[in-house]
Amino acid sequence: MSGSRPTVHTFDSDGVTIAFIDEGPRDGEPILLIHGFASSAKVNWVDTLWVKTLVADGRRVIAVDNRGHGQSEKLYRLEDYGSPLMAEDARRLLDHLKIDRADVMGYSMGARITAFLTLAYPDRVRSAIFAGLGINMVRGLAGTGPIAHALEADSIDDVTNPTARTFRAFAEQTGGDLKALAACIRSARAVISAEMLAEIRRPVLVAVGTEDVIGGSAEELAAIIPGAKALPIPNRDHMRAVGDRVYKEGVKAFLKERT
Repeated sequence: MSGSRPTVHTFDSDGVTIAFIDEGPRDGEPILLIHGFASSAKVNWVDTLWVKTLVADGRRVIAVDNRGHGQSEKLYRLEDYGSPLMAEDARRLLDHLKIDRADVMGYSMGARITAFLTLAYPDRVRSAIFAGLGINMVRGLAGTGPIAHALEADSIDDVTNPTARTFRAFAEQTGGDLKALAACIRSARAVISAEMLAEIRRPVLVAVGTEDVIGGSAEELAAIIPGAKALPIPNRDHMRAVGDRVYKEGVKAFLKERT
């Protein structure tokens, strides 16, 4: 990596400034990393040593800051968000870097973005890793209203809903723009159905903590997608699975085996 921290680059994605990092050998097999809600490339992938791990494995690692997150542009209208739109940002980033095809790994919200990218542009995705999101990808996320209210509250002390309070605390910890994140979570959530996922013809790995009530079962989601493999991450919940060793080793093995 460039010094102790990766260099942050930006590009224009249809009028929105998107930040990203691009590490590792330029002739390495590219992998695009897409972080979860209220996180960033740094928090989700750099601080957890994912970038270091994948670069050490000889890969070119690109990690994007989703719109409204990290160092990317902050937007405040509902229509400026949604997983299909953020999937277009990811596709434009591959275009910007002149990468025809990449492995793509998304965590939580990033897994939804990865799914939409795979469905819309299958030729651009060599393989897809849906992490931190199992069967709840098709069941949807309930309770986005309380999370948005928690993000908009004057103080975290005003938030009584335990789940919503966890999201507010995480957003504060990561230095997120609370207003932009509220717009993101309120944005229309495009449905991904089991029938849509059954059309995927790319190697897929589903990696979810066994204690992850937000993501749901890895095995149940993998059963919907032809040829998909499940990677249950033992004794990890949604937050603690991100940097887990079993998760990292499982992904490395999957990337070596996929065609």
